[in-house]
Amino acid sequence: MDAMDDHPPYPSGLRLAGRRVVVVGGGQVAQRRIPALLAAGARVVVVSPQVTPAIEGQVLADEIIWVRRGFADEDLADAWYVIAATDDPDVNEQVSKAAEVERVFCVRSDDGTSATAWTPATGRYDGLTVAVLGRREPRRTAAVRDAIVTGLHEGTIAASERRPPAPGVTLVGGGPGHPELISVAGRKALMEADVVVADRLAPRELLGDLPGTTEVVDVAKLPRGRSARQEEINRLIVERALAGQRVVRFKGGDSFVFGRGFEEIEACREAGVAVQVVPGLSSPLAVPAIAGIPVTHRRVAHDFTVVSGHVPPGHPDSLVDWDAVGRLRGTLLLMMAVENAPAVAAALIAAGRDGTTPVAVVCDGSMPGERTVLTTLGELDADLDRHAVRPPAIIVVGDVVAVAHPDVFGGRGASVSRPWPS
Repeated sequence: MDAMDDHPPYPSGLRLAGRRVVVVGGGQVAQRRIPALLAAGARVVVVSPQVTPAIEGQVLADEIIWVRRGFADEDLADAWYVIAATDDPDVNEQVSKAAEVERVFCVRSDDGTSATAWTPATGRYDGLTVAVLGRREPRRTAAVRDAIVTGLHEGTIAASERRPPAPGVTLVGGGPGHPELISVAGRKALMEADVVVADRLAPRELLGDLPGTTEVVDVAKLPRGRSARQEEINRLIVERALAGQRVVRFKGGDSFVFGRGFEEIEACREAGVAVQVVPGLSSPLAVPAIAGIPVTHRRVAHDFTVVSGHVPPGHPDSLVDWDAVGRLRGTLLLMMAVENAPAVAAALIAAGRDGTTPVAVVCDGSMPGERTVLTTLGELDADLDRHAVRPPAIIVVGDVVAVAHPDVFGGRGASVSRPWPS
């Protein structure tokens, strides 16, 4: 083996679909290796007296086979690949020797110099698999892998042979605002677009990363006075797609959660324009999570309700039954409700919600200026004014707020600054 260590590894891609792969060991190393093997379609057999709960879950889901005992040489019969991942060097050595006899390539988690194969640091982009092999320097190879994959996603490394996507419209949800909280698929769609039609709440920093050839249309700056601005946006994205361009409709949060995304889908379908959706992290769930507030908790809330507050209670255009909402006992998440929050709080209390119910108002969630105002339903009106709360903000109503801030409830009207990332 020492002589082999003087030579660099020979890179190769293994096609393991439908083939038997043996993983000896059931600990954390095995747990990290198994998902990639399953993604490759391998028939994974784990040999170990014990396994982690995650591996046991895969066994119960019939994704893998578990041989519940120590390793025996005959376990490698008909195997195409083996990973020795126990914490016992003697067992790993036994696996390595048995693999040598069977002429099966073997990866060892404890001693790469005694292995016949190494696991590369891998990443994927648009049908490509990037694999980086080094002389057993996992941090370095992972860093190089990450740099290459990031470059492909951001367009700084060109994959010029790739066929460009066909003209059409892609609705991309940008998440709550921080540029790192967009999905990989969403960033990829942005980088491939000819035209990006962006909302005011879409993560603005990402627009600065676009190639210089990409046109950005800021629909927040469309001339005022148009009574049907959504119809104008629909016309714009359809017109550009029919002209042969790749259009991204870029929104904050998720396009289908109070985002009028389906209206844009319907407009594209009526015009015969190809359209697809890349979901985004929805703000009413993501923003409380970033602020450290769960929307459910097994002790206090088994349900949550997301409600738009852009139309006040009692208004003829309101589609919300505030009496029914007020009778709910789970978590209530209010979007676009800062202006109408006093009226909403009054309606909830009138419908039976206790005025002492804890409330968190998370302002500018995920952004550098993020802050959380902690109050109660009965004191919400005064505290919004006292803390000069302005949109955008997510209002969380329910006992989950007290769970997240047990030291505050007792004292009311606190303001907590907690920018993401902290």
